[in-house]
Amino acid sequence: MLDPLPHGADEDARRAQHAEVAARIASLLDGEDDVVAAMSTVVCELHHAFSAWHWTGFYRVIAPELLAVGPYQGGHGCLRIPFSRGVCGAAARTRQTQRLADVSTFADHIACATSTQSELVVPVLDAQGACIGVFDVDSDHLDAFSAADQAAVEALMADLGTRYGTLCP
Repeated sequence: MLDPLPHGADEDARRAQHAEVAARIASLLDGEDDVVAAMSTVVCELHHAFSAWHWTGFYRVIAPELLAVGPYQGGHGCLRIPFSRGVCGAAARTRQTQRLADVSTFADHIACATSTQSELVVPVLDAQGACIGVFDVDSDHLDAFSAADQAAVEALMADLGTRYGTLCP
């Protein structure tokens, strides 16, 4: 495991940490064809690489317009989230990343943990562009996620979505 990057690190340090994490994930997933093992590995590596990431996990599309929690690290997550609710639902519905510096500014934020202050949610799309899940990261710090975090996670999720095709076993 890498030493966790502290909260407030600059963009260069974040990019370097993400590059190291991405290389580790690529190595660990080489030849892996099980999507649950892949999701679990991605969550573990990213969660432990950034000290401000307090909840890190996937929500999978399990039915039309419905997400269910998948592999995660941190406290309990919400079990199910409709596309019509919350930050995860917005990312799934619009197929666009949601990066909130302050979750209190999002009128429909679902507080799975009352300590959450900021959030980054990246949709996971299959090769045809359909949303098959979202990758969600919560932090107990305001403005915990930067443009470098967003870009790196988006690249990783794009690869994961096209590589595995579905997050539903």
